[in-house]
Amino acid sequence: MNCWPTPKSGTGSSVRSHGGFPFLCCIVLIVKHFLLSITCSLFSHGFAGAFVGVNVGTDVTNMPSPTQVVALLKKQQIHDARLYDADRAMLTALANTGIRVVVSVPNNQLLAVGQSNATAANWVARNVAAYLPATNITGIAVGSEVLTSIPNAALVLVPAMNFLHSALVAANLDRQVKVSTPHSSDIILDSFPPSQAFFNRTWTPVLVPMLSFLQKTGAPFMLNVYPYYVYMQSNGIIGLDYALFRPLPPNKEAVDANTLLHYTNVFDAVIDAAYFAIADFNFTNIKIVVLESGWPSGGDSNEPDATIDNADQYNSNLVKHVLNNTGTPKHPGVPVSTYIYELYNEDARPGPMSEKNWGLFNADGSPVYTLHLTDSGVVLANDTTNQTYCVAISGADKKLLQAALDWACGPGKVDCTPLLQGQPCYDPDNVESHASYAFDTYYHKMGMAVGTCDFKGVATVTTTDPSHDSCSFPGSGGKNGTFGNITSLAPSTNATAGSAAPQLPPRVDFRSAILLGLLLWNSLFL
Repeated sequence: MNCWPTPKSGTGSSVRSHGGFPFLCCIVLIVKHFLLSITCSLFSHGFAGAFVGVNVGTDVTNMPSPTQVVALLKKQQIHDARLYDADRAMLTALANTGIRVVVSVPNNQLLAVGQSNATAANWVARNVAAYLPATNITGIAVGSEVLTSIPNAALVLVPAMNFLHSALVAANLDRQVKVSTPHSSDIILDSFPPSQAFFNRTWTPVLVPMLSFLQKTGAPFMLNVYPYYVYMQSNGIIGLDYALFRPLPPNKEAVDANTLLHYTNVFDAVIDAAYFAIADFNFTNIKIVVLESGWPSGGDSNEPDATIDNADQYNSNLVKHVLNNTGTPKHPGVPVSTYIYELYNEDARPGPMSEKNWGLFNADGSPVYTLHLTDSGVVLANDTTNQTYCVAISGADKKLLQAALDWACGPGKVDCTPLLQGQPCYDPDNVESHASYAFDTYYHKMGMAVGTCDFKGVATVTTTDPSHDSCSFPGSGGKNGTFGNITSLAPSTNATAGSAAPQLPPRVDFRSAILLGLLLWNSLFL
């Protein structure tokens, strides 16, 4: 369709029409171009939503076959996976699944790739181009925590990234496959308050060209975030609730005095520290992807908080936090896609016991614990067991527990007869035990709805059956099976203690609505 009038014969010029259809058509095209630019901008800035993926480690004595690994990913509706290498069998098994895959250049291959353009091109040809498009490879992670784990190789890191990117450009794959490198959060100094954070200046000659590369190519800054280690190394300064995303009263939130931003969890604080550190080098348009984060479900005697319940709480809350597109206090609403560390417990991994217990699953495919994910929708959503319990938090204030127990057995209309003397749940005769039974009874009576296991902050959900002797708790007797989408682990503290959460209308993502509207507008004028 022409928007400009056809030049009159012999005039050799055209005159812009200020009325009629041609002028309207021009306006439509201008508006269409504007709408398209907005649409592209929204997508390029990550407003399509965050995702949760998993890392697939292989230090497992009886490592499942690649087809078994892929079957588990598909069963759990996990659409994003990170490999620590570019294993041929895994990449072949992932073909035609649609699962987005990040492959890795192992640290022991970094030197060769970083010193030779030809070697990098050959690496891309063998480990990326050979599997596309059947296997949906979307990223290359170059090394692993190179600056802190093998600092002597730091000088070849950016050359390796450039060589790999050049090979992707030559193969016309650079738009689909992005090149980055995962960093330990230890490269960030003075990380709280986040606004004062900066990178270790030792790495300035590496980080500045690296950030320039990421900004130029549209690749993310890959960061490994481990609140478990932050908590363990804080000497009691960091509270467990703050590390596990548990709800905090306003007076317990951490406040950045420079920005007055409030932080309710370690995860957000570390990510914002990275944002501020990046901005300290005058780069502001680089998104962050968390390539590793998790919590161990078991540890040695000096790691008392490496427990199944804590791992369950951390990863459940992490998934909900990421998929809600909450963003961080510095960048609210900006998605932070995250890969859980990791898919399997790695029993062959050296080091302390906790190193072997980061997995969501055992090698036989059975879940290590059951995640609690309200409205996760598209990931880790295959649970059919509903085997969860609501119990009193160990060490909770006894007066608060007694008040909550009284409410449950009174206005909450819980049948507390089993707690009477001579009845099966009377012993042990203490408020914590009795409250746990009453809390769990109410929780199951209300269908395990969001907000029904809070009781003013003295109750929590657990996957461990609290039944004992002849006292059987409601919900007991289920079979431990797959993990997934059951119920909220950390209901809002704004809910009335013990009261059912109000029914809310379906959550609408306004950004999705905007994008849909823009696309419909565009389609009208194609």
